[in-house]
Amino acid sequence: MSSKQKSLLKEARRPVWAEVDLSALAENFRAIRKFVNPPEEKRRTLRKILCIVKGNGYGHGGPQVAEALEKAGSDWFGVTCTEEGIAVREAGVRKPVLVLTSFWPGEESRLLEYDLTAVIHRCEQLKLLDRAAARVLAKKGARKGSKRVSFHLKMDTGMNRLGIAPSDMECFARQLDKCQHLELGGVFTHFASSEVLADTRVGQQTRQQEVRFYEALDRLRALGISPGIVHLANSAAIATRQETWADMVRPGAILYGYHPGYDPVELRPQIETKLPLKTVMSLRARIINIRNIPEGAGVGYNETFIAKRPSRIAVLAAGYGDGIHRSLGNRGSVLVRGTLAPIVGIISMDVTMIDVTDVPGAELGDVATIYGSDGEHVRPANVIARSIGTVTSDLLCAVSQRVPRLYFH
Repeated sequence: MSSKQKSLLKEARRPVWAEVDLSALAENFRAIRKFVNPPEEKRRTLRKILCIVKGNGYGHGGPQVAEALEKAGSDWFGVTCTEEGIAVREAGVRKPVLVLTSFWPGEESRLLEYDLTAVIHRCEQLKLLDRAAARVLAKKGARKGSKRVSFHLKMDTGMNRLGIAPSDMECFARQLDKCQHLELGGVFTHFASSEVLADTRVGQQTRQQEVRFYEALDRLRALGISPGIVHLANSAAIATRQETWADMVRPGAILYGYHPGYDPVELRPQIETKLPLKTVMSLRARIINIRNIPEGAGVGYNETFIAKRPSRIAVLAAGYGDGIHRSLGNRGSVLVRGTLAPIVGIISMDVTMIDVTDVPGAELGDVATIYGSDGEHVRPANVIARSIGTVTSDLLCAVSQRVPRLYFH
């Protein structure tokens, strides 16, 4: 542990904390920007990068990582809702912020007052946003018709979640024509399965979505509407599908050091080698108790773990209320003194038990790394996630607000 980390650790009020390496975050950003702007393309302007900082920055702290990424050169940011966008603005971030899941009726004025960019995914939202734009522009003293508020259009190209159907471009164009205070600044879609590269129905879905998307763009242009910034690629598409990079890309998990689980598995090493990433966050907790138990003794709720030998059981000052996934009980492990120590028993809200019988010298106060780096040892969150059948972002976003984040460069 560096002297800087030791100094930060003194600020932690609980014996559980998350260390966030902002230098690693910036390195990942620069690696992505270089990757999607290959010199052989000879682009006049670099592709833009929209950094996804929703979900409290995938658990890393949304405002804090947005501030660091803006300094690194990010062009845009993506959040889920108005409140997340406001938090990013209040951290001093000035670059455009896209509110990905749009606004709920009644909050559109607040969204615009903080200079956030709305997403339209239903035609009827245009009227609400136009009214709000008129109020906000008048409040700022803009002459009527002299300025318009920009928004992005989301198209549903096959995920069947959010977005306007490609077949509704004419309806969208008619509604937009009635809006005197709005202008289209960008058009995008979201891929449902871009990490699947196998020659299967799911593996072919991304290409089908791309075709539908560009057909809809052609309809828009034919209707006299310029699409503005075109963006499709999420983390998996950034790493594997150059044809989807368009004008801007939207890295999420790869910003924080984790590639998606590409399918087929055999391709993962090759893909990950082309775009090397650094783990940004490490979740740690101290041992707050150790006891010796005899063979046959049970541990935790319902005695789901029974010792098969005399054992040393340590208690960590963190549980599922902090972000240790409950399904890791009797399945997961943590790093203590460079050795894997199994998690035993049911994980509680505030504490987790581990078996340190085979960890030489384990003692009260030792630091356990739930995931992240521990010196030369690494416990990747994506490996842990796959072991319990979930995705990396599930673990990262689960790190709760009560866990102090310690930021260092």
